[in-house]
Amino acid sequence: MAKLLAPVKRSLQMVVARALVTAVGGGRSQSVQVALLAGEAKDGVEHAEPYGFTAHPHAGATAVVVFVGGDRSHGIAAVVSDPRYRPADLAAGEVCVYTDQGDEIRIKRGGELVIKAATKVRIETQVLEVTGEVRDRCDAGGRTMAEMRQTYDGHTHGGVQPGAGSTAVPNQGM
Repeated sequence: MAKLLAPVKRSLQMVVARALVTAVGGGRSQSVQVALLAGEAKDGVEHAEPYGFTAHPHAGATAVVVFVGGDRSHGIAAVVSDPRYRPADLAAGEVCVYTDQGDEIRIKRGGELVIKAATKVRIETQVLEVTGEVRDRCDAGGRTMAEMRQTYDGHTHGGVQPGAGSTAVPNQGM
């Protein structure tokens, strides 16, 4: 019986493999070069990515490669991960998109979204709508837009002159 099942067992063992990414190709469909066990290397392995998400992994990233029917001539890298750069401080249920340089978009518990970028955040859109308070430099003692609007709308001046004369600076500071 073992002799009869040996080919089936070997075929099943050939279906899934753990690999290291050694190179990455560009284009509409990303391909990777991977190093498998026992020195086996595969080039042009399709990197299947979820719709709407893409990444360019570093050499040394780990991949799970699937070979349909155990045929090693056509592999698909189903998952590519790189634990060297993965944030290790996520709470249960949190989600994070991250880079090797520490930039993050983190969806935290309690309805908070945190964007961490080393140099700047750029939003390209026709209209930006914000339904809540906007705080500018909130960690540096800044004020909300609503507070500044209230100060502006209710500000007064000293030294008011009739006609086209000028006034003194406002009595209320921003």
